[in-house]
Amino acid sequence: MTRAWQRLEAHAGHPVRRHFLHLLAWLDRGSYYAILLAMGLMTLLVCAQVVARYLLGTSIDSADELSRLCFVWAIFLAIPHGIKSGIHVGIDALVSHLPAGAQRRLAQLMAALGVVLMVILGVVGTGAVIDKWPQLMPTMPITAAVFYIAVLISAIHCALHLIAQCLELEPLPSAPAGPDSGHDRGEEVRP
Repeated sequence: MTRAWQRLEAHAGHPVRRHFLHLLAWLDRGSYYAILLAMGLMTLLVCAQVVARYLLGTSIDSADELSRLCFVWAIFLAIPHGIKSGIHVGIDALVSHLPAGAQRRLAQLMAALGVVLMVILGVVGTGAVIDKWPQLMPTMPITAAVFYIAVLISAIHCALHLIAQCLELEPLPSAPAGPDSGHDRGEEVRP
């Protein structure tokens, strides 16, 4: 068992919490590898297209479409990782002047509103997948809905991370550090 799993076990005492956090950890790990695969495939496709076009005088018909598909999947699979770590852009000019308790509650409220938005995105994404399913990509016999499936998966994954933040099962990235985090004692905190 890795240190991350040990921290997860220590943080989630209740079995339901533990299973939920295990699910999130597996989703994070799987999407991380899918992002690596999509980025690697995209890089190989673009390089192969450049070599084919400029050195061999030919072109790979589906390279542009496949590389765009890989890019879309990589971006949408990466969004939940940004939510988890709190690296998305936010403006906290007003919030930073509030007491720590109010900051924490406001962060939970924003996470709850984020869940609502992800549910709406999931519903709209499902409609887009259904609508685009019969349509094929121009250069490949693959449904055009695969672009929208990435949005749907991202919405579900994001919603799960936001639910974990609402329930304080994982740290609220936009909330101040808690008293037991080590920040108040000048200790270095490692994720």
